[in-house]
Amino acid sequence: MTQPSKIESAVRAGQLMPAAAATIAAYLSARLPAWAQSSIEELVERQLWSELNDRFYRELEFGTGGIRGRTIGVAATSAETGTPGDFGMPEHAAVGSNMMNDFTLTRAVIGLFRYTREYLRARGDGAAPRLVVAHDVRFYSRHFCELSASVWARLGGEAFIFDGPRPTPQLSFTVRRIAAHAGAVITASHNPPHDNGFKAYFLDGGQVVPPHDKGIVADVAAVPLAEVSGFLQKDLAGVTVLGREMDDAYLAIAATAVVDPAMLRGAQLKVVYTNIHGTGAVHCSPLLIHAGCNVVEVKEQLGFDPLFRTVKSPNPENAEALTMAVATADRRGCDVVMATDPDCDRMGVAVRGRSGAMELLTGNQIGSLIAEYRLTKFKELGKIPQAGSPNACIIKTFVTTQLQDAIGHAHGVKVIDTLTGFKWIGAKILFYEERLKGAMGPGWDYDRTPPAERARLHLLHSTFFVFGTEESYGYLPNDCVRDKDGNAACLMFAELCAWVKGQGLTVPEHLDRLYLKYGFYLEDTINIYYEGASGSAKIRRILDTYRTARPRAFGDVGVTGFRDFGRERILDADGEEIPKQDLYVVTLSNGYRFAARGSGTEPKMKFYLFACDKVGDPSALPAVKARVRGELDRMKGLIEADARARAEQ
Repeated sequence: MTQPSKIESAVRAGQLMPAAAATIAAYLSARLPAWAQSSIEELVERQLWSELNDRFYRELEFGTGGIRGRTIGVAATSAETGTPGDFGMPEHAAVGSNMMNDFTLTRAVIGLFRYTREYLRARGDGAAPRLVVAHDVRFYSRHFCELSASVWARLGGEAFIFDGPRPTPQLSFTVRRIAAHAGAVITASHNPPHDNGFKAYFLDGGQVVPPHDKGIVADVAAVPLAEVSGFLQKDLAGVTVLGREMDDAYLAIAATAVVDPAMLRGAQLKVVYTNIHGTGAVHCSPLLIHAGCNVVEVKEQLGFDPLFRTVKSPNPENAEALTMAVATADRRGCDVVMATDPDCDRMGVAVRGRSGAMELLTGNQIGSLIAEYRLTKFKELGKIPQAGSPNACIIKTFVTTQLQDAIGHAHGVKVIDTLTGFKWIGAKILFYEERLKGAMGPGWDYDRTPPAERARLHLLHSTFFVFGTEESYGYLPNDCVRDKDGNAACLMFAELCAWVKGQGLTVPEHLDRLYLKYGFYLEDTINIYYEGASGSAKIRRILDTYRTARPRAFGDVGVTGFRDFGRERILDADGEEIPKQDLYVVTLSNGYRFAARGSGTEPKMKFYLFACDKVGDPSALPAVKARVRGELDRMKGLIEADARARAEQ
C-alpha cells in the first residue's frame, strides 16, 4: 500500500484526523529536506497515528508567550535522531506543523518580518526592519537563534544576536536600547526539556499584543510551506553579534531595582542563589554581589544544561526545584534562597522562619511583600506623596491575589488589573508612556530622560509605574524593561529581606503583619493537563461549557457572580476596555472566588482560587489560616471534579 493510501485508510478508520492528513500531504509534496520526508514516511509506515495527529493537527499559534511546542517527538524517528549532539540532542528538531522546528520557526520569522516591514511603511518609515534575538539554554536554542537572525537578514532586515545565552529581560531592554523594531527570545521558559519556543516582541520592548499578534499570525499563516526551504541554510554574514557594552547597559538598569542601596549594603544579607542551569548564571550573582549581598551559588546547578538533570522541572514555583539550594542554605547558614527559571524571567524564594527552618513563599506572597515595601519606601524617600497619588500605580493580573489590591488602595495608588500574561502589563506601561509623550509634545525623548525625571513627569501628566507582578512568579520594578525580570526580582527581594532583618523580624513574621493589617489572603491553583489533539478538545469543552452551561453551585456553596471576559465589556481602573478572552471569574456564596482559563503556553486547563478572611487580633491568626485552608481545599476538590466531568461530556 502506498503512503497516500495508508493515510487515506487511517482517516477512514478514524485513526488519523482529516486536518492532520491534509497537512501531512502538504508536507510530503513540499520541497523539504530528505530527512524530514523520511521522518514522515517512517511515522506512516509504523502507523503511529496518534503521533502524527499530535504533530500535524494544527499550526503552532501565538499565545500568551508566542509560539511554543515540542522539539522532540514522543516517538522520534531515525532520520531525526541522526548523529546526536551534546546531551543526546537529536540532530534535527522533529518535523510537524504543531512542532517547534526549523519549518515552523522560519515561517514565524518570515511572517514577523513582513508584518513589521508593512507596519513601518504604513507609518512612513522606510528603514530596514531591525530584529534582536536572544536565547536560553534549551535544545536547539542557539540553532534557532542563528536561524532566526539568518532568515531576517536574508529578507533584507538588520539582525542582532548575543554571543551566548541571555535572559529574557535583557532582550526586552535591548530592543529599546538599540531602537530595534522587533525582538524574539528562543525559550520555553520552565517547560519540560523537550519543548522550545519563539517569544516575539515589538518596538516597545514588550511582547506582542493585539492587534499586532493577530496581524503576525495572519502573515505567518500566509507564508507557503514551499517558501520555507529557501531559508533553511544559515547565513550569518549579515548578522551583528552584540558586545559587552550591551550587557553593561542592562546591568546598570537592572541595578536600579534597588530603592535604598545603602540599606541593602549595610545588611550583609547571606543569599543562596541558583539559576537551575539557566541564563540567570550570566548576570544575577554579579548584581547581588555588587549590591552588597554575600552570595553562595549552587555549584551543581550553575552549568547550562538543556536536560535540567538535577531537578524534575526547572520551575522555581516548585519546591523540588529549590531542594539543593535550601540544603545549601542550611549548610551555610544563609538567610534566603532565590532561584530563577531557564530564561530568568521568573523567580522563586525560600526564607528562614523564626524556628530556623526554611519556608517557601508563593508568587502571590512574594509580589505582595515587594509591593508593600516599595510603596512604603517610595513614600519615605519622597518619590510619591505620603497620601499616595491617583497618578501612581501597581499593575497586576486578574488572577493575582487581591491582597495587592488592598495594599495599593491603602497606600492611595491605583491598582490596574490586566489579563493573564505579563505582555498585558507591558502594554499598560506603553499606554502610560504614550500618554506622557503626548503631554510633553514633539521632540521630547522618553528613553533619554533619566528614570527619576520620568517618574516625576508621570506623576504630573500620566501614571507612574511603581511595580508590576503576576501570581506566576513574575515581577518588574520599572519601565526600562517591558517583561518580567528575574534578575531585578532577586535584587528587590534581597532588599526587602534586608529591611525586614533590620527590624529584627523574619520574612514570615513580616508577612503575618500584612495579614493582620489587610486580612488573611490565601490562593491556590488547579492544573489539569490534557496532551495532544484529544486533550485540546477537552480543554475546549471545559471553556465552552462554562459559557453555555454556567456552574450554579459547588456542593453546598452557590455561585453568586459570574464574569465572562469573552463576552462582557470590562474596564480597568483607567476606564480602558479589557480585550476579550476566554477567561471566567466566578464568585461564590462563601466570599471566595476563582478564575478559569486555558493556558496559553502549556496543554492544560488552569484554575486560580482566591480566599480571604478578616483577622481580629494576632492570637486569632492561626485559627483563621487553618479554617480558610480547609475550606479552600474543599472547594478545590469540587471545582476540579466539575471540570473533569465537563471535559468528558
